[in-house]
Amino acid sequence: MKASVYQGNKTFSVIEKEIEAPQKGEVRIKVAYCGVCGTDVHIYHGMMDKRVKIPQIIGHEMSGVIDAIGEGVTNIKVGEKVVVRPLDNRGEKPSDKGFSHICKDLKFIGIDSPGAMQQYWNVPAFTIHKLQDKTDLKLAALIEPLSVACHDVRMSGLQKGETAVVLGGGPIGLLVAMVAKQLGGKVIISEVNEIRIKKAVELGFDVVNPAKTDLVEYVDKATAGALADVVFEVAGVQPALDVMTEVAGIRGRIVMVAIHGQPKPVNLQRFFWKELKLIGARVYEAQDYELAIDLVSNGKLPVQEVITKVEPLDNIQKLFEEIDTNPEGMKYLINCQ
Repeated sequence: MKASVYQGNKTFSVIEKEIEAPQKGEVRIKVAYCGVCGTDVHIYHGMMDKRVKIPQIIGHEMSGVIDAIGEGVTNIKVGEKVVVRPLDNRGEKPSDKGFSHICKDLKFIGIDSPGAMQQYWNVPAFTIHKLQDKTDLKLAALIEPLSVACHDVRMSGLQKGETAVVLGGGPIGLLVAMVAKQLGGKVIISEVNEIRIKKAVELGFDVVNPAKTDLVEYVDKATAGALADVVFEVAGVQPALDVMTEVAGIRGRIVMVAIHGQPKPVNLQRFFWKELKLIGARVYEAQDYELAIDLVSNGKLPVQEVITKVEPLDNIQKLFEEIDTNPEGMKYLINCQ
């Protein structure tokens, strides 16, 4: 089999290795597609070299078919289409209060252990979510990032008819907007990249370029002065942090989707003045995966529109280099077969 290996220093190599039998409690997956996540790009840039055990196979946004079953696995069959929820919570303790997806000793499969950018992948059976027979495996590779969006929207408590402002129209921002709209929210996207603006408009979203139009004034007018019920901060930049407390209305909820590696200034006076709530949202839980599977399998969202390009596994180095030079790109997939 072929596998891609991150070697450090912005370098991937494609190697041949033996296909391994699944161990007790594991299954082997014939990987169909694997998406490139922002975290994978951070790994490529060397930003996670202290965490990733180089050389390492990475990747976690995937789809595939069960190829073999290890001892003790009884509820999964060879030939079933599946995705993996790449969270290893076997270090969970009572002090984690049952929130296994964010337990202190959580291991992320594809970062802390080998990932899906290979032809065959052995994983713990408890990570498996089954797909419908009709599910398109190319689109199924988007279930992991879509599950992030489902979790973000669920954590927001968004209700039908409420106004949601999404700060950032990249792949996760666009998926958050899709889920929020599907649940009945009135969605406004804030984005400065003209290519991404065009894509969001084509998908029927109300989009504002805050570099050209005052976002707070726009939302104020659109809501008759009420402003946003929910704000999703997906951009991860200081201007988004500055505007999120301004564009949120009274008792608005702000969901922190973006990952901020360092402390950032936030206007706490606006939290006091408008009784705002700031909600952290990290990865996903089983119910978010099941919702994402339903949305993809039954064609309820135009998720195919976020796919920029599909490349074969052999081209992984070229693919990461292209991602680096194409700020307009959305979601890149690797055909692992």
